[in-house]
Order: sequence, then structure tokens, then C-alpha cells
Amino acid sequence: MSLFSQQIKFETNPETGAICQLQVANDVRQMNWLIATDGSQYPWVTEKYGWGLGYFTETKNGIETQREWLTPSSGKTRGEAVTYRAGDIQIDVKRSLSGSDLVERYTLTNRGKEAVLLSNIGIYTPFNDNYPDAKTCMEARAHAHVWDGGSAAYVNATHMGGNPPHVGLVLTDGTIKSYEIWERGLNKLNSQTRGVIALNIHDAQLAPGQKTSFSWRIFSHTGWDDFYNKIQGAGNIRVICNQYTFQKGETARLEILGNERLLKRCTVSMNGRSVEMKKVGRKWMVETRMDELGEVRFDIAYGKDKQTYVDCIVFSNYEKLVDARVGFILEHQQMNDVHDLRDGAYMVYDNETEKIYLNDTPNANPADRDEGAERIGMGILLAKKYQQTKEPALKESLLRYARFIRKKLQTEDYTTYSSVDKRGRNRGYNYMWVATFYFQMYRVTGDKQFAVDGYLTMQSMYRHFGYGFYAINIPVQLGLQVLQTAGLSQEHDKLKADFIKAGDIFVTNSLNYPKHEVNYEQSIVAPAITFLTQLYSETGIRKYLDEAERQLPVLEAFGGFQPSYHMNEIAIRHWDGYWFGKRELWGDNYPHYWSTATGVAYHYYARCTGDLSYQKRAENIVRNNLCLFTEEGRGWCAYVYPYRVNGEKAGFYDPYANDQDWALVYFMLVYQNL
Repeated sequence: MSLFSQQIKFETNPETGAICQLQVANDVRQMNWLIATDGSQYPWVTEKYGWGLGYFTETKNGIETQREWLTPSSGKTRGEAVTYRAGDIQIDVKRSLSGSDLVERYTLTNRGKEAVLLSNIGIYTPFNDNYPDAKTCMEARAHAHVWDGGSAAYVNATHMGGNPPHVGLVLTDGTIKSYEIWERGLNKLNSQTRGVIALNIHDAQLAPGQKTSFSWRIFSHTGWDDFYNKIQGAGNIRVICNQYTFQKGETARLEILGNERLLKRCTVSMNGRSVEMKKVGRKWMVETRMDELGEVRFDIAYGKDKQTYVDCIVFSNYEKLVDARVGFILEHQQMNDVHDLRDGAYMVYDNETEKIYLNDTPNANPADRDEGAERIGMGILLAKKYQQTKEPALKESLLRYARFIRKKLQTEDYTTYSSVDKRGRNRGYNYMWVATFYFQMYRVTGDKQFAVDGYLTMQSMYRHFGYGFYAINIPVQLGLQVLQTAGLSQEHDKLKADFIKAGDIFVTNSLNYPKHEVNYEQSIVAPAITFLTQLYSETGIRKYLDEAERQLPVLEAFGGFQPSYHMNEIAIRHWDGYWFGKRELWGDNYPHYWSTATGVAYHYYARCTGDLSYQKRAENIVRNNLCLFTEEGRGWCAYVYPYRVNGEKAGFYDPYANDQDWALVYFMLVYQNL
């Protein structure tokens, strides 16, 4: 059956009663905002994952039973009113059109003779968030920005191409306390799909005959401002904080916006302590000094039994945090064993075993825990820090590391590998990172050979990979400035010509991004914009800036504005915890440090255009990534955010200190232009 309104239309599966198509009327793209659940898109995404089906844990007399509802108890259905049965629990789903929106209400009733606790209740909402290729993504895929914010929860599904209409979901009754990801795995398209999203509603203790319910509203919108206007119009609230990561002593400013009736009874507490509110115009505000280190949660109670929250984090001092991390690397993460070929390398560190991980146990991908590749970020971080401190121990460590890279990871002609055995793939990303390290080492030492090493590493990259590789951290301005300062004018001109050749390919490709290690991702788009804006700064050729501006909305679509330091403007990434982490778990990483690549793109765009709003956003992104570090200098490679992934408990910082130090490299760039 099909139902139409001015904006939202949907179709249900007559066998399951679940929504199988969700579209926006008059959208020329005719995009289905849901993954096909008939196995045609992905064989493992079948009818059980249809929109509105779900599962729960039933606890009765101390015995837990897993339940799910898959088919209507009354047989076939047209979708407007569907009844299911799972054990003694009856699930009623009602759908109706309200203006241009779709309203769904779910009611769970205990039809048994004994009391029951329902927990881990999940409703499948299979948003079409996956990556076949850039062209398909630009036309027919969505980034699902989930805010599991209690009574004020929502999902903003933004079109990957950045073009309206987009689709929103706002909770209007009940609470969403978390979300889960299903159908992720190495044999299930590994990094190319986010999986199936399920929203977790509140637990419920039900006596016989008792019921619990929740409802939400689905609508189309034109962008984030329109989205927030509509969720407030639907009877919910929005909470904004001036920032989400603080230094001790800074001031947090919360704004609470919404219907005055809802906010009449509004109260706010900070880590359980009540804080003063004041009304300014039509919104409530809270100003408070952030003096308590660590996580700070603002709990907001409003309306009749409604609640939401804002998550912040406080550090003693950003500079001290960087210093602590640098000190930890020096003391704990450099290999000091002359009998090991990796002597001098900066290595992965296991925060559980309290020692360097030697990459000598079976795991998902040893290449992502080796002695080269992304770990080079540690060397770049230390080289930047030395330029501030001139600390002899830092320089000594860096010189050892430079010798290790040149003698153990590179061949005579500067072919660059990730490991000392040189048996792995010849990986394009490595060249940019090693070249950046060499250029920084020139600034550390003034030794012209490092400038030459950086230049020859770049030349080797272009020989091997040509000019169409969208590498992360292409050292355009750094490389050209170092070569100029070192008096290597011929090398400077050649590298500049190489960059122009690459820039012309980027312009020609425009939004048709080539596949890299992932078919399409934020860390293809962000480095492209960073490269183009730097190239514009070095050449003054307007087409490079014009192309960066053309691609900017596509990059912005990756990030949401959830009120949490984990998520606010942190780009969606959902595979890095598996490849780089000790737990080897798929699922959304909020944050993963490469989300800072968006901040770098915003930083360079602000420098080119003078639009300081992008500099402010860049600072917000790199600040929020600081949660990957502790005050004592430990690092965590990613935070796996969902409540569960494939049924396995998540919500943790992975214990490997692996490659997260790029977040501090980019923090220093955005905050100190270093």
C-alpha cells in the first residue's frame, strides 16, 4: 500500500506490516531513505529488519528471554494499524498522516498473567546509510545523525550530496536512551556500510494488562535550521551549549529553546547538582563555571516527566594535555631494543597490559597496528612540539625516529612501506605522512637534507600513484614553504607544478570522488578541500577555491549538531574501531581522530575566505577530539559509541593507543597554526 502527503510518502510490506519504502513526494531523485529489506540491496538485510519491527529482553521471575516481532499476529496488513505478538507482549503500531508528516505510535502491552520487565527494546529504523560509490551517494544515500537524547531524541537523515529535501524523525512521546547497530562484519561489506540502525526506547516494568508506549513524527526539511524549527514545532525542545569541551575555569552557556508550555517546569542540574536558570526572551539560559574535571552532564527536566541532557568534558588545560601526551610517547611508546629491527619506532601501546604492543598476535589487520603508516602522526606531533619547547630529549628521540624511517621503512629511491619487512602493500597515504614528518624535521634541525628527503618522498609518491590520489594531509604549504626556506628553488617549482597537476584532476573530478580504501568517506572529501584551499593560497588560481566551495556542503553533511562532545560536528565514521582497535568492534566512532580532517578543511577555508565562522567550527571539532586523551597522557584510538553492535556491548574507549595522535597534530594546526 502507498500513502501520500505533500511531502512524506511510504509503502509497507504486506507480509510484515513494516515500512519498506520512505520517500519525499515530488523529490526528483525518487530516493528511498531506507535500505531495501528484501535482500536485494544487501543479501543479509532481510525482512526482519523492516522499519517498525523490533526486539526486547523479557525478564520474568528472574529468567531472561530474548523476543522479537516479525509478522503481524492477525495475518496480512495494509500498514496503518498493525498488531504483533512476542510471547505475552502485544505490540500495536499505528500510523497516520498529520499534515505533511507521518506519525507512528507504538504500544507494548503485557497480556500475560505475570509481571514482566522489558529491557533492551529496539525498533529497527534502517536508514539508507551506506557507500556503494560516490555517484550513488551523491544521488541516493543519507547520513543518519542520531541523537539518543531521552525525551528530546531525534534522527536527522541528511542527503549525502547536501541537497534538500532531507528527512527528520523527532520523538514526541517516550524516551530513546541509546541506539544499536546490526549486520556489520568483514563478510558484510566491511567498511562500506554503516549497518542497520535500531533505536532503543525506555525500559518498562509491566504488570498484567499494563502498557507502555512511545511515538515519533517523520517529516521532510531543507536543512539543519529548518529541522530544528520543525522539531520545536512538533512539541519538542532543543538544547545548545556554547561548546562541549572546556578548559577548567571556562564558562558553559546553555540555551534551551522550545514551547513555553513545555519549559514552564524546566529545571537543570549539573552532575546531579541544581544550577540556576534565567529566562531571556523566549528561551531559558544557564551560565556556569566549569571547574569539575572530566565528564560533566547537564540533565534537563521539562514538561510532564520529560528529560534530556547535554554531555560536556573538562580538561585542566589544553597545553598541559598535549605536553602529557608527548611525554607519554617519549617514555612509553618508542621502541628501545637494538636487537629489534623496529628500534627507534613509535609503536602502538596497550593501555590494559601497560606495554608496547608488538603486533605479534592474531588480529583483524596487523597492517593497522604496525610500526609505520598512521603511527607517523606521533613523530609529526613531537616535531611540532619541539619547535615550541626546544627540549633536547625530544630532538634526540626525533632523530632516532627519522633514522628509523629512512633506513627501515624506505628504500633507496624513497619507496615507502608501513613495516620494516617491506612485505606489505605500497600504500599511497604513507608518502604524505613521511614527507610531512621530514618537512617538520627540517624546521626542527635546519638540516637541508630533511627538506630533500621530504621532496624526494613526494616525487616517489607521484611516480607510484600519479596525480589523482586523494591522500590525507598532502603537505602543500608546508612543503613549498620549507623548500623555499631551504633554498631549493628548483625542487620548489617542480613540487608546485605537481600540486597543480593534481589540483586540476580534483577540479575535473569534482564530486565524482574516486574509490580509495573505502568507497566513499569523509576522509576523501575533507582532504580534497584542504588540498584545494592550500593550492589556492599558494597559486591565487580562483578555480581551486571555487571547487573547494562546491564540495563544502558535501563535507558538512557528514557532521551533525548533537549536544555532546562525542558527536557535535564529529563526522560519521564507523569502521576504524575494528581495524585499529584492540576490541576489533565495528560501529560508529564518536569520535575517531580523522574527524579532525574536517576541522582542518574548515580552518584552511576560513583562511582563504575570511569567514571566521568556519574557524570557530574547526576549533570545536578539534577540541571535541581531545576526549581521546587523558590528563596523564594516555591515548585511545577511538570511542565506539552505540549501546551495542551486533549484540555486543559497546560504548567504550578502545584500549589501544594507536593512531589518535593526528588529533593533536591538527589541534596544534587549528589553534596555533603550527
